Amino acid sequence: MSETQLTTKRIMQLVSIAAGVFLLFGLRLIDVQAVQAGGYTARANSELLNSSVLLAPRGTITDINGVELARSVAAINIVVDQVQISDPAKTAALVAPYLSMTTSELLPLLSGTKRYQIIAKQVEPAVWNSVNQALNDYNTQVIKQPGGLANRMLGFYSERSYVRDYPTGALAASLIGKINDAGVGAGGIEESLDSTLTGVNGRYLFANGAGTVIPGSKEVLTEAKPGTGVQLTIDRDIQWVAQDAISAAVKQAHALSGTVVVMDPKTGQILAQASAPTFDPTKSITDLSVLRNPAVTDAYEPGSVGKIITYSAAMEEGKITPTTLLTIPYGLKVGGTTFHDHQAHPTQIMTTTGALAESSNTGAIQVGAMMSNDTLFSYLQKFGIGQLTGSHLPGETQGILHPVSTWSATSAPTIAFGQGYSLTALQATSVFATIANDGVRVTPNVVAGYFDPSGNFTASKPSSTTRVVSAATATQMRLMMESVVGPDGTAPEAAIPGYRVAGKTGTAMRANGTGGYSGYTASFIGFAPADVPRYVVSVVVQDPKGQHFGGTVAAPVFKKVMSFVLQSKHIAPTAPSTIHYPLTQAALQVANATH
Repeated sequence: MSETQLTTKRIMQLVSIAAGVFLLFGLRLIDVQAVQAGGYTARANSELLNSSVLLAPRGTITDINGVELARSVAAINIVVDQVQISDPAKTAALVAPYLSMTTSELLPLLSGTKRYQIIAKQVEPAVWNSVNQALNDYNTQVIKQPGGLANRMLGFYSERSYVRDYPTGALAASLIGKINDAGVGAGGIEESLDSTLTGVNGRYLFANGAGTVIPGSKEVLTEAKPGTGVQLTIDRDIQWVAQDAISAAVKQAHALSGTVVVMDPKTGQILAQASAPTFDPTKSITDLSVLRNPAVTDAYEPGSVGKIITYSAAMEEGKITPTTLLTIPYGLKVGGTTFHDHQAHPTQIMTTTGALAESSNTGAIQVGAMMSNDTLFSYLQKFGIGQLTGSHLPGETQGILHPVSTWSATSAPTIAFGQGYSLTALQATSVFATIANDGVRVTPNVVAGYFDPSGNFTASKPSSTTRVVSAATATQMRLMMESVVGPDGTAPEAAIPGYRVAGKTGTAMRANGTGGYSGYTASFIGFAPADVPRYVVSVVVQDPKGQHFGGTVAAPVFKKVMSFVLQSKHIAPTAPSTIHYPLTQAALQVANATH
């Protein structure tokens, strides 16, 4: 074979080998890009891409004027990929101080094979910045050393979070409630409207490179949907005055607790609901009982404020008028038991207005006896006793109203003056609101409406109404109740200069839970202006020490709160009443002779 032929043959062989190599590369390229593309993509994603939760903010709770009472404030969760942490002990020692943790507390969170582990929830951005800077400083130093790349501290990431903030602190805490460590509502509106306030979390992907998030790699898979906001009927300023007044009264009386409710009788809207003692929703709570809302969870025997039901029922049934005369002894024996008035006095002849003004128990027993037990029971039910108010506040109790079939010989007289059954502060407020609203009971309501994340507002449906007594009965009762605040009544300290005020005191014995009584419940509930009632304010103080009468313990709180409400709502004074029902037989005779 010639030299030329040999060269040609070798060239052909090289060409064939090269062609074979290129063919193999081509086949491999097809295999990678087409046949096994999905597998390689999945592997790359598993090694480089992480998925994380995109937390949704909880809906805001505001007062009637848009003042924020509860809101979600942006914060940061610090998470780790445990697989990337090569030396958990050394890493824990470095990072723990910045998280206000001990090394022993942090170490378990860094050790293991979890690709996602939260080590700090809802921290301020400055905390994450400190942790991140400490890690960067450490890595900068070790990377300069031989084999330093393998000794870097990796695997720390930040994610957006939210912390629940209560800008007004303890104000209205029993009504608003708070959220627990799991982000779920615990107590108050936070609990009852948890499903409404809670948003829907989203998800996002991010690329993980050398233990850090690759800039620009975040890709939102599902957007987070913020929760729906709630606007309450509460007025922040009125709430503050109510909270301040009841807190001072409870402290001064060394009482167990106290509650104030401010209500619009025509709409059922609650303008304020304050309790003392209260709690700070921004702090951790170990005793869950403090989360209860006393205005709806604590039932008590109303005492003399319950006489309003007895007198209204008898008047509606045509048994009495405001000037019906009653013989009022200090003690009255019924069913084998002698009942007494709160203070000793000789037997008097008084009008029903006088008996109400001086809060006579023996007078109320006589008025109650004018009706059958079934009739009295039916009016208690009409006024909402023994039933939930419909406010839908968590923990609400319906109180206790025993069926007539279980009544003893002393049940009717006891119930007539407000003992022997129990109600809540909100139920008691509703009773007086019914009289203020011309005999129509309106379901109490604390939610004015809802606003979506875009700010679109949807008002709540109007509260339901129920006719309890006639407008004529309600009007006469209001005139009678004005005498309670007069100089001869039990609550002159509730009078407000320039305004007509109507109300009723209550000084009830407190049931001790063992079948007996110990201590008292002092209360005053009233409305103003009495001729055209705009607002009802109820004050209940549990177990005051020393002075325990509603006219001295609760009435001054009413005056302070109602005075502010009338001024802040720009309610003008009304002219003094031209109708004054006589309180005694002698006064009635003088009035009849004059006319």
